[in-house]
Amino acid sequence: MITIGVDAHKRLHVALALDEAGREIGQWQGKNSAAGWRDLEQWAGAIAANRQWGIEGAWGYGRGLAQHLVALEEIVYEINPRWTAQGRRRARKPGKTDRLDARAVALMVRQEASTLPQVAPEDQTAVLDLLTRERDAAVGEATRLRNQIHALLVYLDPEYESRLPTLKSRAGLAALETYVSFSHDSLSKARAAAVRRLAQRLRLALSQAEELAVQIKDAASFFSSLTQLCGINLLTAGAIAGVLGPGHRFHTDAQLASYAGAAPLEASSAGLVRHRLNRGGNRRLNAILYRIVLTQAHHSEEARTYLNRKVAQGKSKREAMRALKRYIARVIWRLWQECYPIGLTRQEALVA
Repeated sequence: MITIGVDAHKRLHVALALDEAGREIGQWQGKNSAAGWRDLEQWAGAIAANRQWGIEGAWGYGRGLAQHLVALEEIVYEINPRWTAQGRRRARKPGKTDRLDARAVALMVRQEASTLPQVAPEDQTAVLDLLTRERDAAVGEATRLRNQIHALLVYLDPEYESRLPTLKSRAGLAALETYVSFSHDSLSKARAAAVRRLAQRLRLALSQAEELAVQIKDAASFFSSLTQLCGINLLTAGAIAGVLGPGHRFHTDAQLASYAGAAPLEASSAGLVRHRLNRGGNRRLNAILYRIVLTQAHHSEEARTYLNRKVAQGKSKREAMRALKRYIARVIWRLWQECYPIGLTRQEALVA
């Protein structure tokens, strides 16, 4: 079996093929387009019929190519750019070119294919990823608009909070849309007009966020098993499913925790055992886990008992929360197996 590594970029892909002995037997370079993917497929077919692929950025710039190959029933593995970067640093002759990156990807697949996440066909998780990202953007836009409105109102009326309903309420939004300044100078009138325009944009952002929330909850019903864990509702379950992607990308809970940056890094010294924060991993998933930890710390007696026990063992409060985050990652991985029974696709699981 030959191994093909692909270094994926926005406009250009570079592929390099290795034989079973690890020798280079071919190199390809082409556009990141449907025509380029077909050309790469034909190039690989001319080399050998039995092959496996590794794509750096299979959920980024290489997503289109990865899904094209998966649709052809090719074996495709996802390669994290950090793994190849570590390989370059350990190399006898450190260097970085597209060809060297493609070779590093191929070597990673050749050596560790059994432990790498395999790319599966996109399913409902891709829809959830799209919807949750869009909703996050709408919620973020609403927050920015409220901040802008607040800044203008402070200039117009420093005591506006005692006169107007809270900006987060429907009554407050309605009041902003009809807001009129007490002053009649041109600057105050312009600021009041700006408040009304921003309020209209705020209503649109909030409306879209609400519509998207309904769609996410409906699409996340397949992943309702995740809601068994305290701190996860359907919105959070949809966000987790969107990040984790289709099928079983992670063979163990340790792989999932590492991907989420929830596996603390040991930093022990002089007999004192300590673990420091892991700043790597997927920060979206890490943020979701952190919010679950905060929710459990307030609403779960078991979580509070766990945190108190860790603190009694000599850990700081932050270290205890990191330990709980790691435990939550383990539980999420187990619940994910209920959503995707081993050996079944999402469609097969729905029938089952």
